[in-house]
Amino acid sequence: MKLSQLPLVLLLISNICSQHTEENPKAKVTIKPAQHVFRGETVTLRCDIYDEGVTRWRYSWYKEGSVNVFSELQEHTFSPVTESDTGKYSCYGEETEGSHRSQHSDEVTLRVSVPRAVLSVSPQTWLTEGDSVTLICEVNGSSTGWTFSWFTETVSSDNRYHHNLLSDSSRGAGGNYTVSSAALNHTGVYVCRAERGKPAYNTQYSKTHLIWVTGVSPPVSLIISPNRTEHFTSVSVSLSCEDQNNSTGWRVSRYTDRWGLEDCSSVWESQTGSTCTINSTMIWDTGVYWCESESGEKYHAVNITVHSDVILESPVHPVTEGDTLTLRCLYQHTTTPNLRADFYKDGSLIQSQTTEMIISTVSKSHEGFYYCKHSDGESPKSWISVTDMVLDKVLVCFFFSVSFRISDLCSPHTQFCTGSFSIFVSDSRADFQMLQDER
Repeated sequence: MKLSQLPLVLLLISNICSQHTEENPKAKVTIKPAQHVFRGETVTLRCDIYDEGVTRWRYSWYKEGSVNVFSELQEHTFSPVTESDTGKYSCYGEETEGSHRSQHSDEVTLRVSVPRAVLSVSPQTWLTEGDSVTLICEVNGSSTGWTFSWFTETVSSDNRYHHNLLSDSSRGAGGNYTVSSAALNHTGVYVCRAERGKPAYNTQYSKTHLIWVTGVSPPVSLIISPNRTEHFTSVSVSLSCEDQNNSTGWRVSRYTDRWGLEDCSSVWESQTGSTCTINSTMIWDTGVYWCESESGEKYHAVNITVHSDVILESPVHPVTEGDTLTLRCLYQHTTTPNLRADFYKDGSLIQSQTTEMIISTVSKSHEGFYYCKHSDGESPKSWISVTDMVLDKVLVCFFFSVSFRISDLCSPHTQFCTGSFSIFVSDSRADFQMLQDER
């Protein structure tokens, strides 16, 4: 062949290849509703081949890692889809009444996962009556087409869990549920769930969140022995509910990260009346404990922490302004009652190398997280709450001005009639002025 003919030969070869490519169109895979779906939903794979000269195709579907054809339909549907269907898919076609064939499509990835609702709380989970709180529900890896619902979780005496749908919880596509003014009856354990599609497909329930709403004067107190919020591992701790009437209609309940919501009578090691005893504490006994009435009302929650080696001895109940606060650092493996340790508040060192830290006159500024450090370890952080000393108006039957100590205020045989007085508190004394009602 002469060199002058070479360009012509190359041109002919190029035209032949071009015509061959046009005769073999490339198949294309689409996945609906999406390439990332959740277990239980319906997914359809579709193979399209565009060739004006061919009216009917026989399709072949392949999954990555297999040479076997798993379907010969243009559309293949997984209903319901499972995690095992995750993979890369491709297709190609052959003319049913001819010799035309397509090229193999590009591989398209289908990902199937378990839908999980995720619940968060803003701004915080510990509230005072009247506070606002928002529950936020989301689905990991997806944000469209979901309808959300919120539930409270309860446990029955036979240790069965129940999810109670909040009557106004369905809020369409928006994942927020807001309580604008929290009341005591909003205290509880909450979960959320999402659904989408027709027929509706539900996610799993989210992890639980405890929301606690505190009032001014709870009718019952949670008594803990030993009387502190932090406890060593492998020791006995008893908890009991006590009210002024010595009633027995209370039970101790708890919420822990490991076990969730539990009732003392059905799970714990021993119970006598309204007293529950943990015979040998473990790390996962750390959680929130409270008293619960027979009708489900919850009062006086206490955070209890179980820790090894070093703990902080701090009061269970809030400290009243003007009282004395004493903190000690305890070590599990010594006979010495108190350790010389450093004491911290909100991350800042406040006293060093002392056996106990004493605040003689507590004020609101002393509220915060406290912990201690020793060469043998560091204690968990404990919240010290400080309550206001508030004395309300009461009825009296005299008209005078007087200054007296607060401890002199209460008399066992006081009789009240008409009138009122205002009290002005300063440290351990109270000044008040009686005002007789006008007739």
